[in-house]
Amino acid sequence: MSRKCQPCNTGHSVVELAIAIHYVFNAPMDKILWDAGQHTYAHKILTGRRSLFHTIKQRKGLSGFTSRFESEYDPFGAGHGCNSLSAGLGMAVARDLGGRKNRIVTVISNWTTMAGQVYEAMGHAGFLDSNMVVILNDSRHTLLPKADSQSKMSINALSSALSKVQSSKGFRKFREAAKGLSKWFGKGMHEFAAKIDEYARGMIGPHGATLFEELGLYYIGPIDGNNIDDLICVLKEVSTLDSTGPVLVHVITENEKDSGGEFNSEITPDEEGPPDSSQDILKFLENGLSRTYNDCFVESLIAEAENDKHIVVVHGGMGIDRSIQLFQSRFPDRFFDLGIAEQHAVTFSAGLACGGLKPFCIIPSTFLQRAYDQIVEDVDMQKIPVRFAITSAGLVGSEGPTNSGPFDITFMSCLPNMIVMSPSNEDELIDMVATAAMVEDRPICFRYPKGAIVGTSGTLAYGNPLEIGKGEILAEGKEIAFLGYGDVVQRCLIARSLLFNFGIQATVANARFCKPLDIDLIRMLCQQHDFLITVEEGTVGGFGSHVSQFISLDGLLDGKIKVRI
Repeated sequence: MSRKCQPCNTGHSVVELAIAIHYVFNAPMDKILWDAGQHTYAHKILTGRRSLFHTIKQRKGLSGFTSRFESEYDPFGAGHGCNSLSAGLGMAVARDLGGRKNRIVTVISNWTTMAGQVYEAMGHAGFLDSNMVVILNDSRHTLLPKADSQSKMSINALSSALSKVQSSKGFRKFREAAKGLSKWFGKGMHEFAAKIDEYARGMIGPHGATLFEELGLYYIGPIDGNNIDDLICVLKEVSTLDSTGPVLVHVITENEKDSGGEFNSEITPDEEGPPDSSQDILKFLENGLSRTYNDCFVESLIAEAENDKHIVVVHGGMGIDRSIQLFQSRFPDRFFDLGIAEQHAVTFSAGLACGGLKPFCIIPSTFLQRAYDQIVEDVDMQKIPVRFAITSAGLVGSEGPTNSGPFDITFMSCLPNMIVMSPSNEDELIDMVATAAMVEDRPICFRYPKGAIVGTSGTLAYGNPLEIGKGEILAEGKEIAFLGYGDVVQRCLIARSLLFNFGIQATVANARFCKPLDIDLIRMLCQQHDFLITVEEGTVGGFGSHVSQFISLDGLLDGKIKVRI
């Protein structure tokens, strides 16, 4: 086997790291946790799932993430990132209390270190002094273009040698013995020796290494993450360290900017530069592919931002959709990409709104869940006009349950001050962007799916603000009424066509708003039909629950209407 493997797209340059980890540690007895789903592909292949790898992200196939239901080699599920260190620490404490001796290894990335949970876990691990190995897989990529343009941390023979010395059992024993000796001379000498140790390690270590030391983790690195010899050497030494507390191994792998992964947020501009007109934007977005709701959203948002200098964008999540990058290239000073720091993204947006700006906070549905406390306390309870654009709402196909977003209708519509709406097609999405820009006295949100648009107009147009809480009748019938919320309205129209073949004429209504409800529309549907069926791509507690609660409280169930959710 070659000692210098080539990077693999499916492993995002962590193939050698995965091989070295499984060579040194004994899974599944030793617990190996990963933060990022696509970093686990080599891990899956090495743990008995090679023959099924062609089924990844397919129905009844392998998950795109680690899954406790899929393999005993996956001790914890990875999907939203930054959870492996917290979970690993919990497993380490449980191991210690149970008197077991297995080892805990967690692999994090420089993407997941943008989230505060990682540092909370590091501080707790340092306080508990539990034995565990934290591997920082550093692709040397950042959200900040200025940082990307700076010189990168170099790995040379000296840094490799120092890492091997730092990880050696003899050096660690000598360091612990020196600590004990300094304590013998008194508190003052011990503190002085600790300062000398900190300064010395800070001088020979890379910039920022002392941060991990201050949090209580013993830092080793940087190490060439694509050199199996060095990786195995250091990990072997680390695996033999008993009763020495948490260790962080800093591994630098090949830059991921060319790997085509979903984490890649770099903009690759056209040779002729970014588009500067509506027609250029339209051509750039089409590019031979099906246009999506995201494309329409960005078109309308750019149009609004051109006429309103107060509109800014705050983006949170695992990666930026290419269409959203258009806003970034057009208005670089009005675009803030915060990665997976969704909690900060929401409160930051609230601060922007308090400062007189109109923030559109764009976060995928599944990641918006991470910031729910901030949505409640920092936005809704204070009636701050943050505009939430909830992307990838509903089911997302091959991404699986980890990245699906069926819960946002429920957890957003229960908030007292939030306006909750969803478009049935691209034209309504454009109108809802204009509606959100107009509302300035309370928060508002709108959700849209990940898939292709219905294709009603196909032209770039400015939106017309909707009347808050008003739906519409799309097709009139009798006996049965479909009340749809979101893009499922299109499926209600298909259902109406099928029923027509059986001689049944159904009414189809587009709710547009889950909160506030169009109570006049609901009353009319209940009074003029025998059956009312609400349709949504969500879960219990969502749109249908709000409709049924209103019907119950309004006494409409005392009549002939039969309601199904």
